[in-house]
Amino acid sequence: MLNFKRRAALALAPALLARPAPAQSFPSRPVRLVVGFPPGGATDGSARVIAEYLGQRYGTAMVVENRPGASGSIAGEFVARSAPDGHTWLIAANFALANGHLLNPRMSYQPLRDLAPASMVFTTDHVVTVNDAMRARTIAEFVAEAKARNLAVRYGTSGMGSTSHMLGEMLKQQTGVDLIHVPYRGQAGAVTDQLAGTIEMVIDQIPTSIAHIRAGRVKALATTGATRHPSLPDVQTTGETLPGFEARSWNGIAVAAGTPPALVARISADIREALSAPASQARLAPMGADYAGSTPEEMAAVIGAEEARWAPVIRAAGITVI
Repeated sequence: MLNFKRRAALALAPALLARPAPAQSFPSRPVRLVVGFPPGGATDGSARVIAEYLGQRYGTAMVVENRPGASGSIAGEFVARSAPDGHTWLIAANFALANGHLLNPRMSYQPLRDLAPASMVFTTDHVVTVNDAMRARTIAEFVAEAKARNLAVRYGTSGMGSTSHMLGEMLKQQTGVDLIHVPYRGQAGAVTDQLAGTIEMVIDQIPTSIAHIRAGRVKALATTGATRHPSLPDVQTTGETLPGFEARSWNGIAVAAGTPPALVARISADIREALSAPASQARLAPMGADYAGSTPEEMAAVIGAEEARWAPVIRAAGITVI
């Protein structure tokens, strides 16, 4: 009996060894790239560049699916609950991938517990813009004008608890200007209302507003990086007027927790390849962000640092999203 079992095991071993690992057979069907924002913003644009490149590489469809709302956490919850087989990806920003559970204790998932980081997609400074309702062209001029005219300035962001929202609260605290937050379901809606005159100010990632800045439809008061942004070299940084006022935003791609590590590594490598391809770079460069992929481990480190950085700000400002 023992000899029979041993012979059966030996006979079965080659078949088991020949069975392809998940990373080797991926993808076995169309891949869904779930975007946490509506069409028209930087996140959606970069998703479509990646989907087009990898769809051709995989020889199967990469379906971009927009699930906006709750600063990307609706999409985050959807992907967190998906099968851990690598065929459903989340592309979103800080809230859905890092800080959301700090702002909303009732959020149904926690990023590092329920999602597996795959790769960063881009990092970017934010830009503070105003329409023609304001005469100011710098942060210092804006503060002086708002106080002289006793204005309550409405500013739009991509959602409650977004980095843009927290930057607005910091600006309010440091300048004393009466800023009224108007959250949207994505960046594009805020810019549309700013152009229509419904709100005066937008704080968001540079790619969202750069075309309107270059066309003169809105004025850039400042960018939020440590140094002036190469896409807007004549625009001051917030730190030039408000020392220490600095922040960058980022977007990344994650899959459901439990996805085999080898498959996550394969997906990460594919994303990095897509982002570095000359054709992709040509399409991404005009958007004004710094596009570069990362390893899963590097993205996990960014998420951990993000939580540590913004937790004190969230507590001090009393920002909650319930």
